[in-house]
Amino acid sequence: MDIFASNRSQNSPLADRMRARSLDEFIGQEHIVGAGSLLRRAIKADRLGSCIFYGPPGVGKTTLANIIANTTDSDYVYLNAVSSGVADAKKVIEQAKDNLAFYGKKTYLLLDECHRWNKAQSDSVLSAIEKGEIIFIGSTTENPYTSMTKAIISRCRVFQFRPHSNDDIKKGILRALSDKERGFGNYLIKLDDKVIEHLCYVANGDMRVALNSLELAVLTTDPDINGQINITTDIISQSSQKPILSIDESDYYDMISAFCKSLRGSDPDAAVFYALRLIKAGCDPLLIARRLIVHSAEDVGLADPNALNISVNAMIALEKLGLPEGRIPLTEAIIYVCKAPKSNSVINALYAADKAAEEGHNKVPNYLRDTNFKTEKITGYKYPHDFGGYVEQQYLPESIKDRVFYIPTDNGDEANYKDIWRKS
Repeated sequence: MDIFASNRSQNSPLADRMRARSLDEFIGQEHIVGAGSLLRRAIKADRLGSCIFYGPPGVGKTTLANIIANTTDSDYVYLNAVSSGVADAKKVIEQAKDNLAFYGKKTYLLLDECHRWNKAQSDSVLSAIEKGEIIFIGSTTENPYTSMTKAIISRCRVFQFRPHSNDDIKKGILRALSDKERGFGNYLIKLDDKVIEHLCYVANGDMRVALNSLELAVLTTDPDINGQINITTDIISQSSQKPILSIDESDYYDMISAFCKSLRGSDPDAAVFYALRLIKAGCDPLLIARRLIVHSAEDVGLADPNALNISVNAMIALEKLGLPEGRIPLTEAIIYVCKAPKSNSVINALYAADKAAEEGHNKVPNYLRDTNFKTEKITGYKYPHDFGGYVEQQYLPESIKDRVFYIPTDNGDEANYKDIWRKS
């Protein structure tokens, strides 16, 4: 018996104390653990194989792994890839073999930050995974398809976790405030809806950030004469080190709209102003960068294809540099998109083709059909390079052969495209 377990539990962070203990307590990730989902059925049937949980921090990856081990009444071993290696893995595997042979008990190996293991380390568990001697659960914030060995990926099912919604975060906050055993249910705490909304905002999809910010706010705020702890947005802002959004919700959406319309309207002064006003108010600058990318394709499009490249590179630079330096390439891209010639032909083509695609039209002209798996001889296709790179030929199905989706404008680079596609 661990006589110190109670002390450790009481002194652990709120986010750790409030970890869900069962699937019914688990918050969020409905797309993978919702009613009737594959993962939920596999856990309840004790038929879960090795898998990898991939997603941002604070979304329940480790919590779900704990629930799985407890639900299936199996042994559970935790390793961190940063501080563990081949020797640690082999020790776990040997113990797992004994448990399986002598007691018929499975062993779950949770490897946190699993993308940090190199090939040799990963190879050390391959055989045990293959033989079912351990059930491997890797947890990572990095894309496993690019950061982990193919051998591991091929033996695991990958489940992608998403950032928590504001409703998920709010649910976690209210549970922590009411829980008398693990949370603040024994405290007299006042948080109005506006404060909870701000806490959801600062969390940005991370439950751990929300709960730990709440805990710091509660424990550092003196109660009033009635013993009530009054938590304000200013206190939450200090506790999370994220500024209060100094505009209301209506103004926030109005400024986003004004930013987008300023890009479309080629006004760099207004677009830069709204972008920086939003950042000053606490808006995630990556949201602005994402909107910029969309408008580079939607409003500039093929009139200046370089606008999309510059916008994407600005977002990458912003991610790498952070604030305040990341504002420089972001501002450069905003000005470029504003000053670029405008064309909405891309978005018009998208909508028109999408509408036609919903109608069906599956009959591909015979000479365009795949020749690899057909018994009949297919002839009639004109190879464009035999004609200097272009030759008149029907490509659309017969039922819509005269439809035109892409109509180039006379703006910027796109003015040259009419001759290329013979659409003039």
